[in-house]
Amino acid sequence: MNPILLIVLISAGAYLLGSIPSAVWIGKMTKGVDVREHGSKNAGATNTMRVLGVKTGIPVLLIDVFKGFAAVGQLSLFSLFEDGTDKFVTCQLALGALAVIGHVFPVFAGFRGGKGVATIVGILLALHWQATAIAIVVFLIVLFISKYVSFSSLIMGLTFPVSVFLFKPDESPLSLKIFSVVVCILLFITHRKNISRLLNGKENKATFLFKNKQIAENDYKN
Repeated sequence: MNPILLIVLISAGAYLLGSIPSAVWIGKMTKGVDVREHGSKNAGATNTMRVLGVKTGIPVLLIDVFKGFAAVGQLSLFSLFEDGTDKFVTCQLALGALAVIGHVFPVFAGFRGGKGVATIVGILLALHWQATAIAIVVFLIVLFISKYVSFSSLIMGLTFPVSVFLFKPDESPLSLKIFSVVVCILLFITHRKNISRLLNGKENKATFLFKNKQIAENDYKN
C-alpha cells in the first residue's frame, strides 16, 4: 500500500478510536442517561462515576485508556518507521494527538466529548510505560490524601515529564521529552477552572470514590 495512503488511514483510525464516546454510550445503554446533561456535563470517566456510580464509570475509564493506547500502538503493526526512532515516536505523538482530539470532539457524539485525561494516560502508557506508571502511582497517593481528582491529575501531569527526563534520559527521544512538557501544560490549561476553585476552596472532593453510595450529580463540578 502507498505509504501516504497508509498514514492517512492510520490517522483516521486514531481519530475514530478517540471518538468512541464510551461515557455517552454506556450511560445511555445502562441507565438511559446522557452524562453530558448532568454533573459537570463532561463525557468522561470521573463524571460518569459521579453521576451514575463507580461500577458504571470503571468500564468508561478502561475504554478511554484503551483508546489512547490503541491509537498509538497501531503504528507498530506497520513497517513505516523503525521502532524507537525519532520519526517513529513523532508519528506516535501525532496519532495520540488525533485520538485526544477525537475524544474531545467525537464525531459519533455530536462533537461534544470530555477532557481526554484517561485517553492521554493510554497514550503515555504506549509511549513510556515506566514514567506513566510512576505518574499513576503519584496520582493515586495524592488522590487518597487530598480526595481531589483535579488536583491529583495536575500533580500526575507534573510527575510525568519529570519521570521522562530522569528515567534513562539518553533513551528518551527529544520529541517525547517535548511532548511530556506539552501534555503537562495542556492539563493545566484544561483544568484552569478547577485550579481557580481549588485556590478559592470551592472544588468538590471525590467523595464518591470513598463511599458506598451514589452522590448527587450537583456534588461535582470538575
